[in-house]
Amino acid sequence: MAKKQQEKSRQTMQELMDSAFFLFGSKGFVQTSVAEITEHAGYAKGSFYRHWNSKDELFLLIVERKFRHYRAERNGRVDRATSLEEVMNIIWDFLESILDDENWSSIFLEFTVYSARNDVLRQRMNKSGYRLSNAIFADLVRGHIETDYPPEKIGALNTALFEGFLIHRALGTRLLSVRDVRETAIAMALRHGTMQG
Repeated sequence: MAKKQQEKSRQTMQELMDSAFFLFGSKGFVQTSVAEITEHAGYAKGSFYRHWNSKDELFLLIVERKFRHYRAERNGRVDRATSLEEVMNIIWDFLESILDDENWSSIFLEFTVYSARNDVLRQRMNKSGYRLSNAIFADLVRGHIETDYPPEKIGALNTALFEGFLIHRALGTRLLSVRDVRETAIAMALRHGTMQG
């Protein structure tokens, strides 16, 4: 009996997450209410609050799961990489997979801006489970850095380029392509992180 209840609870949670993701994509995070999420999923509001205290918590769980999936695909390739250039290309393949889902990248950008005004959310968003943090980036490239340039700075610069490109694209300015940003980021990393740079 308890096992059936746990399975039903997991199913309810997943259906609420799917509903939220759909509504965040179509209406935006801020414009979507908990009542709309539960109504769209076919549940009462109490079902939502059995799993989360707020819409923010739900979104952080969605982000964490999405990034866990992306990272699982990326990490095996990084472990086999033999150069900084190869690692950077793998990282940018990962970042482009986020960009390929325009709905997701728009939702993520909106939530990032939203969380910037909330100290608790901002601190949580800066943790590794929710974005390509400087610490994660540094760990990915550290074994391939040939100079004393801090790998965290390479990470911060790449994150700034990527998130800046998200804003650029969200505003409809199509002057830069993802290839432009990718090539610039990789060239910058090689310039600072290799002896040939």
